[in-house]
Amino acid sequence: MTPNPDLSYVRILPELVLSIWGIVVMFVEPLLPERSSRKALGIFSFIGTLVAIAASLYQANYPGLGWFGMIRVDEFSIFFHVLICAISAVVILASFEYLETQQIRGGEYYALILFSTVGMVLMSSAVELVLIFIALEISSIATYVLAGFRRRYATSTESSIKYFLLGSFATAFFLYGVALMFGATGSTSIYTIASALQSSGVSMVPGVNVPVSHGLAYVAVALMFVGIGFKVASAPFHIWTPDVYEGAPAPVVALMSTGPKAAAFAVLLRILFGAAIGTGNAWFWLVWISAALSMTLGNLGALLQTNVKRMLAYSSIAHAGYLLVAFAAVIAPNARDTGITAAIFYAASYAAMNVGAFAVVSHFARTGERYVNIEDYAGLGKRSPVLAVTLTIFLLSLIGIPATGGFFAKFYVFNAALKSDLVWLTIIGLVNSAVAAYYYLRLVVVMYMYEPQAGEETLRLKAAPGLTTALVVAAIVTVWLGVKPGNILDYANRGAVRLLPAVQQTSNLIR
Repeated sequence: MTPNPDLSYVRILPELVLSIWGIVVMFVEPLLPERSSRKALGIFSFIGTLVAIAASLYQANYPGLGWFGMIRVDEFSIFFHVLICAISAVVILASFEYLETQQIRGGEYYALILFSTVGMVLMSSAVELVLIFIALEISSIATYVLAGFRRRYATSTESSIKYFLLGSFATAFFLYGVALMFGATGSTSIYTIASALQSSGVSMVPGVNVPVSHGLAYVAVALMFVGIGFKVASAPFHIWTPDVYEGAPAPVVALMSTGPKAAAFAVLLRILFGAAIGTGNAWFWLVWISAALSMTLGNLGALLQTNVKRMLAYSSIAHAGYLLVAFAAVIAPNARDTGITAAIFYAASYAAMNVGAFAVVSHFARTGERYVNIEDYAGLGKRSPVLAVTLTIFLLSLIGIPATGGFFAKFYVFNAALKSDLVWLTIIGLVNSAVAAYYYLRLVVVMYMYEPQAGEETLRLKAAPGLTTALVVAAIVTVWLGVKPGNILDYANRGAVRLLPAVQQTSNLIR
């Protein structure tokens, strides 16, 4: 698949749209009165995400490589483009009321979401390790600032600092892994690396006579896995997650727990399956152990929490483990496509239900995020039946109850694992799913079977139109994925096929 210079700008059309929208927001924001609402900027940013989704769908007419083989547009990248832009759109909708309630007047909030989205969508289409690193940093830097956006609260500042320091440390691992991979293969192109590792001679880069070092490539993959493992909050790289999620603004947590994870898993699929499939036996146990630890530590940690945001933080660690089960299945040739398809579908399902759950939390928290403990949700079923029902749908999907997206997500993941003879990993996953049901259902019980605490009976719980739209969209998608998953699965399967490394076309990728 030869790069077409005439279509290079089409290959990055969503990124261009989001960047232009973000720049406009940054220019207009200082011109607005200091005390005025920034909701207009939010609506403008929301429109930008919709235009980016349209641009991503338009790219389907022009699949191929761009920018000297560094960008690849195919069903795989388009799927994640649409998913990530949709996540950002829902988060922006959920932020309108939140920013007003928290008395935050910073219009740059919306620009940072757009810039973070630029990095995430670029990560999902990049097939060059240095470009992946740049995209990762674009996304991360914006997210670091967003995590500390509640400037008047020490917990938010602490959240931002912890995320920044630990994130920078993890990024250094990833970059060092890229450097070692270049030393091992003479290239940072994923497809060239795949060709080199599958050969026993020298680098496949024209004019570069570098012996291929499989041992160095093993170390490189391990270091890159550390960097990506931090972004997806998989154990043992998960330590930052509960504190950062607790201190960051609730809508930002909705973005952090879904968008960067989806982009990072897309990168992980490209690296582990595209570039390093020849080293599969080396990284298989790394993924296996991380999956088992993530599921176990995440669910056990969530059992002990009384704060809903911290509970969902540990839950996100556990769900990273479930997704890594699909990655472990990728190593088996008889279940390779099934594992990739399961991972893609799980990313979409988890995004819908987790964004919805944090949207409810952001509305219920009120000024200063005072109401974030489980007991604060007592009597929610009476005070706001609609809000309680939507949160229940998201929690049941996180458990994996039938007729929700979470059920089919786990079903396909464990099905891929069994096809790969990963019996013990499947058992660990099933046991952890049963454990998780306790802390999710505990919140449901509190909402419907406990009476509100004194003084909270009259707490205003009517959702604003933006938040209502966000919750309705997330709930519909969650149920739709549980009732009719066929269309998404078919598209995910086509994306899995396109992800196969085109080794025979490697010579066309370097110009």
